[in-house]
Amino acid sequence: MADKANIGAALFSDRSFERNLVLWGSLAATIVLAIFARTHPHLLWLLVVTLPLLAIALVDLVQSEHSLRRNYPASAHIRWFFEWLRPFLRAYVVESNLEGRPFSIDERALVYARAKGDVDAHPFGTELDVYSGEYEWLAHSIAPNPHAPKDMRVSVGSDQCAKPYSASRLNISAMSFGALGANAIEALNKGARIGGFYHDTGEGGLSPYHLKHGGDIVWELGSGYFGARTEDGRFDADKFRDKAQGDQVKMTEIKLSQGAKPGHGGMLPGPKVTPEIARTRDVPEGKDCLSPPGHSAFSTPKELLEFAAKMRDLSGGKPVGIKLCVGFPHELMAVVKAMLATGIHLDFIVIDGAEGGTGAAPTELSDRVGMPLREGLIIARNALVGAGLKGQVRLAASGKVASGAAIAMNAALGADWCNAARPFMFSLGCVQSMKCHTDLCPTGVATQSPARQRGLVVPEKAERVARFHKSTINALHEIVVAAGLDSPSDFQPGHLRQRINVAEMKQMNEIYPFVEEGELIAGTSHDTLRRWWDAADPDSFRRRGVA
Repeated sequence: MADKANIGAALFSDRSFERNLVLWGSLAATIVLAIFARTHPHLLWLLVVTLPLLAIALVDLVQSEHSLRRNYPASAHIRWFFEWLRPFLRAYVVESNLEGRPFSIDERALVYARAKGDVDAHPFGTELDVYSGEYEWLAHSIAPNPHAPKDMRVSVGSDQCAKPYSASRLNISAMSFGALGANAIEALNKGARIGGFYHDTGEGGLSPYHLKHGGDIVWELGSGYFGARTEDGRFDADKFRDKAQGDQVKMTEIKLSQGAKPGHGGMLPGPKVTPEIARTRDVPEGKDCLSPPGHSAFSTPKELLEFAAKMRDLSGGKPVGIKLCVGFPHELMAVVKAMLATGIHLDFIVIDGAEGGTGAAPTELSDRVGMPLREGLIIARNALVGAGLKGQVRLAASGKVASGAAIAMNAALGADWCNAARPFMFSLGCVQSMKCHTDLCPTGVATQSPARQRGLVVPEKAERVARFHKSTINALHEIVVAAGLDSPSDFQPGHLRQRINVAEMKQMNEIYPFVEEGELIAGTSHDTLRRWWDAADPDSFRRRGVA
């Protein structure tokens, strides 16, 4: 009785006509049509409109899940329609060229133009506000160097590495098969082969699609050890050796954390563990696939290095490195101290910034956990240079690298090369629809749907991947020439300038401390760096002196 009374109140009180406009309108229209259809039968087709509206309004009126639908039958759906439409309206109608997150329209347009081989020049001057506190730029020279070598590759491999690798200054960052579809993985790898750069597998394992076209591979191992694991999820040395010694695998990488969700494991639900993914990851088909937050193969900085040395030996002497988003600086410095204590050197370190991307992550971790790339890169550079290890251990940067200028800026802060993920997705046709976690990617990039993947034609997209890389490297070379340098390795912190406010500019080495070779060992005068270095313990990731 109470519910009937409530329905009566809903229909006949408190602006009832306004709230029930669609219900009353569709009911009235249906009645009128039913009456006039006797003499005008051609009007019957209008019932196709009025009857569904009336049905929706009646269902909304009595359902109990959504209060808005109960109070505004049928018309409440207009809200959800515009909520669905809002991202498209903003992206294609409202946003300016410099707006849009995580990548602006201008940033995406640059990648699209280079991938398609279109003109990538910008007319009429910069659209950026050069007096904004966010503006930054690279210093050029009054004496450019047009003779700067175009071969700008960097050799990766410490003196403990038997098979050093010559890496491009820009490579494909970690994106797993499973997060990306088979066609996307194939196109990326074929593009890497055409362009002569490497393709990081991501932690999802070394799939057949990574190997099909012969592009250089960096095999990343996360805490799940996918593709090289025992039944209980621990590292399997024999499986690793058999795959890592393949000619196509050029380096291996231990993933400690990633910028978009640092310190967070992951769970691939059983229904998404297809036969292909199960074979690639060495996990049971149809069962939940866990990536633990931390590694089981090591628990201290020294154990990490021993594990890395084991991987290098098992791979036949190929370079091995780590990838991480910096959290507590003393933890990274503990790894550097462990290299000094054990004599075991990593061959490279990849710093992933908090601005990096992922297929899916908890919002709190993406937004509020992890250090942005710039600060993390500077800390890593200072740790290696201050310990006298920068000549042995190469440093790479990953996080929103979409242009030659971004590569040069990271080089000024210590990066030997850069990795990019989302820009290479753009080169495949990604339109930043933000559907990566739904399996509904409209361009067939981040989906396992065969119907959607059909839209991504591997040979054509591979050429786009290679063209984007080539044009971006050419742009980097033009910046090297303009700066009067011989190589991206010659960029220094003083080349990168940051506007502090409308009337003040500073060089990066005037904003952040940059130590000299061996300065941390000798005793730095920078108080914060000294505290971090003193807190680092090669036998523990915990702060020294803290239980």
